[in-house]
Amino acid sequence: MSNWVDMLRGHYNWCLNDRIIQYNQQFFQGDYCQIIHQVEACPLTCFVSKNGATGNPWKDCKVDKEGKLKNPRRSASDIQITSLPDLKTSRPWYSGIDSTVLQQNVKRLDSAYKNFFEGRGFPQFKNRSNFTSFTFVMGVKIQGNKIYLPKLGWMRFYNSRSIPDGFTIKACAVRKRQNGWYVSIRIENKSVPDYIAKALEDVVKVIGCDLGIAKLVHLSDGYQIKNPKFSTNKKVKRTLKIRQRRVSRQVKGSNNRKKAAKKVGLLHQKISDRRQAHQWKTAHKIVERNIDAIALENLHISGMLRRCLVKTDEKTGRFLKNGQSRKKGLNRSISDAGWGELILKIEYLAAKQGKVVIKVNPKHSSQECRNCGHIDKSNRDGEKFICVECGYHEHADIGAAKTIRDRALEMVRGDSAKPGAMHLNAQNISPRSKSKRGEAREPYH
Repeated sequence: MSNWVDMLRGHYNWCLNDRIIQYNQQFFQGDYCQIIHQVEACPLTCFVSKNGATGNPWKDCKVDKEGKLKNPRRSASDIQITSLPDLKTSRPWYSGIDSTVLQQNVKRLDSAYKNFFEGRGFPQFKNRSNFTSFTFVMGVKIQGNKIYLPKLGWMRFYNSRSIPDGFTIKACAVRKRQNGWYVSIRIENKSVPDYIAKALEDVVKVIGCDLGIAKLVHLSDGYQIKNPKFSTNKKVKRTLKIRQRRVSRQVKGSNNRKKAAKKVGLLHQKISDRRQAHQWKTAHKIVERNIDAIALENLHISGMLRRCLVKTDEKTGRFLKNGQSRKKGLNRSISDAGWGELILKIEYLAAKQGKVVIKVNPKHSSQECRNCGHIDKSNRDGEKFICVECGYHEHADIGAAKTIRDRALEMVRGDSAKPGAMHLNAQNISPRSKSKRGEAREPYH
């Protein structure tokens, strides 16, 4: 399986480079196969494709099984998937990998391009740290505590959750971690009805959530959920510092350095597992309340973690202090809190219970007075909120959660056109409220 991961990573990078080269070639040559003679590109004289990767961009048959005409131009994924037999011929060691795994590897690149077109960043070349899994879509069998993976055979595993009767296996993802291999099974039962979210007109009870550092979540009903700070507490920071120092003291490439690096990885895995478990408990506490909708902040977390702008002296050109050294600790605390993952878990559980997740613009939510509406930065002093205009005081974060709740209620009631609802410019309803049929599985070990 380790060899499979290495070969699949090389195949993924080759496919990505193939598409990049094709795009650059099309960008420079335009519609022409040869710039000098300005000959139009066609499948008989050139392999250049406008919408696909390197290879034959045309289908052999222009009619499907029903006799209907179909688009003769193939997509980039179709070209690269149909070239997999040639890959196995030229590189026989790829024949040991299941064909569906290779096909899913290409579709994984398609998903990366889809995310790019939706504004989530261009696909990156993978290395050993961020490419550790592969996926089966057929041929997987489970009998008791044994699982069968195509071309790998039967092997024992810890069956943490048995598959209910009537469910069929749709896919199996195999992932390598520091302490072993894990499998996640995706199952389906067509008799299970889809989760239907409640309509906005039927929403009556809404709870507001304000995410923070001192406390992980502040709810509008006054309840607060603590933030354990798994990777930024004093004990873990000291342990991590010692283990990383042991790695740097070993000779590069030695077995002792690999052993020391494995201990660092095991500590990071322990921190990640504890954080995931706490986030699931937190999400259950929020979603299982007697409410119809959950109002969350529409946070731009990557922007909050961005480095400060560089400041230079106009006369000497020397760099000036820009506050990045102080912001470094805040960035670590935000990353340790895992707000993005917590929001995804809340959306997932809310969709299963038919509840709506509403995201609102959090601008000035902790600086706006709930009594007179005055907005001022000096209104807040730590966790205390005292309005400099009317003297109204309350807990700053709980007040922010109530403000988020009120903004969500304004949107639900259709009051966004009123002057007092100008903060709702960035609100949206989570697309995860419309869940598909099926049930997610916990990872096996």
